[in-house]
Amino acid sequence: MADTTLWWLLAGAAVAVELVTGTFYLLMLGIGMVAGALSAHAGLSQPLQLVAAAVVGGGAVAIWHVVRGRHFTNGGGNVSTNMDLDVGEPVSVDAWLPDNTARVRYRGTLWTAVPAAGTPHSVGLHRVSRVDGNRLVLEKI
Repeated sequence: MADTTLWWLLAGAAVAVELVTGTFYLLMLGIGMVAGALSAHAGLSQPLQLVAAAVVGGGAVAIWHVVRGRHFTNGGGNVSTNMDLDVGEPVSVDAWLPDNTARVRYRGTLWTAVPAAGTPHSVGLHRVSRVDGNRLVLEKI
């Protein structure tokens, strides 16, 4: 089997497995295998093909890791990123409990809410500033 065919089959397999598992890093390694195939088309020796695949694939993985780390962090250790759509939504507080919490109705169910730092304990309309676990952190509007 020709080197180019092997590289293209490996690249295709990496993309297929990535589609099944959703692991974006496999797609980056697939790009490295495409670089190996292109270097085989250029007539480079097998060791140089391996070096090209390793450098391009490893570089793509490293770059994606850095990009993902900068753009997709959740900003705090205990803030859930899948609840960011709730930030800014209005919530009505009827009363604050002695333990510094309130029970508020939000999205059709009761939630436990806590005031954000420096927010006075007053009733009325508040805004969700963040979601901390299963608690809403509220700011007064």
